[in-house]
Formats: sequence, structure tokens, C-alpha cells
Amino acid sequence: MYLYRTDAGNFSIIKDSGRWHTLFQEELLGSYAAPEQAAFDLSVGHVFEVPGNVDLSKLGIPRDLSKWECTN
Repeated sequence: MYLYRTDAGNFSIIKDSGRWHTLFQEELLGSYAAPEQAAFDLSVGHVFEVPGNVDLSKLGIPRDLSKWECTN
């Protein structure tokens, strides 16, 4: 699992049933074949609607997974 903490809340990328899922405060934002693709889409805001109308572009979410916390 990958975790990125922001002032708006925590974003995570988890693996389940062979897919990688992006979550914000336990709400599903998307499903991907690779965690890198998930991080990229979060970094540019290409996800399902984010709860609370959070503007992803203002959070500085990195597309590089090495900047995420790996919590396996």
C-alpha cells in the first residue's frame, strides 16, 4: 500500500484482486493495472469525483511513488 498525506486528508493506493485502487478517506477514486498509473492520475486530477470537492491540483500529490509512504 502507498500513502500520501495532505492537509485535505490521506490518499492511498492499495492492491486488491490484482488491481490497484486509489482511495481518499476510504472513498474509491479509481482502479488501475499499475500503481504508477494510479499515482499519475491522482497527481493530475484524473479520478472520480473527490469527496468534499477537494481540488487535487492544489495538493501537490506527486506522480513519483518514491515520494509516497510505502506501508506494506
